[in-house]
Amino acid sequence: MTVHDLQPAARPTFYFIGVTTAKSSIMRVFPRWAEHLGLGDVPIAGIDCRHHDEPGVYRRVVEFLKQDEHSLGGLVTTHKIDLLRASRDMFDELDEYADLLGEVSSISKREGKLCGHAKDPITSGLSMEAFLPADHWRRTGGELCLLGAGGSSLALTMYIMKQKPQAEWPARIVVTNRSTPRLEEMKQIHARINPGIGVEYHHCPKPEQNDAVVNRLVPGSMVVNATGLGKDAPGSPLTDAAGFPENGLVWEFNYRGDLVFLDQARAQQQERRLTIEDGWVYFIHGWTRVIAEVFDIDIPTAGPQFDRLSEIAAGAR
Repeated sequence: MTVHDLQPAARPTFYFIGVTTAKSSIMRVFPRWAEHLGLGDVPIAGIDCRHHDEPGVYRRVVEFLKQDEHSLGGLVTTHKIDLLRASRDMFDELDEYADLLGEVSSISKREGKLCGHAKDPITSGLSMEAFLPADHWRRTGGELCLLGAGGSSLALTMYIMKQKPQAEWPARIVVTNRSTPRLEEMKQIHARINPGIGVEYHHCPKPEQNDAVVNRLVPGSMVVNATGLGKDAPGSPLTDAAGFPENGLVWEFNYRGDLVFLDQARAQQQERRLTIEDGWVYFIHGWTRVIAEVFDIDIPTAGPQFDRLSEIAAGAR
């Protein structure tokens, strides 16, 4: 549904604010998770907004969640920065990461207060650690290349800068983006938190310019598609002429859609000995962290219970 379809919930309801929410696996996964976690008869409802929608649309969504008795809160994707920018004054509490990043991925209620959390610095880190070989950066001297300077990229850099010791830093971080404002915002935040990692920022409005950046990466580097291209919009940030780094890692933040970037990496996987990861584990961590927050329950980030939730999700994928 869209903002124009919002109606008071008839029973406790959990929301997903995105772009094409009906296509997400969470619409099939959440009911099974809710049963497994004992959440009761709680449906999930999607609210679709356009990319960079009007501020009034985001304010209407937040006002609805804040005022409606049975609306418990929910997860925000794609609109994390735009939504908070439009409605920051409507939140009673923001966590440290939400305040620093200027985004919210989780909206919840506590004792009559509307709370916003930015979970991506946690979930992106958990997801990366799940496939990044131990001691990879020190052993290979690899670099981290983030195609896209939005909230997910910023969150991953924040995780590395605030949580990882120097021995576990990439040799440098390279960030590209099609427009300059997000790059400038990232620079400003990094100036406050960067403990000394070398970072380069490149304005790359054309895929060929991203190709040039990727082609210069050293062996063992990681290339991340954090643009949304392939899911929220068609295409890839790279052309087929781009060469992924030998013995490198390729991470597609998306897990559904026309994943051209993923196909480009797979075409070079054997020749360049690439380790390739899609966004499925990120999806699991992203949703379970928000569900834990909204429903005020403990959900482990590893171990048998987390594995069981992953199995349930895979069965509904």
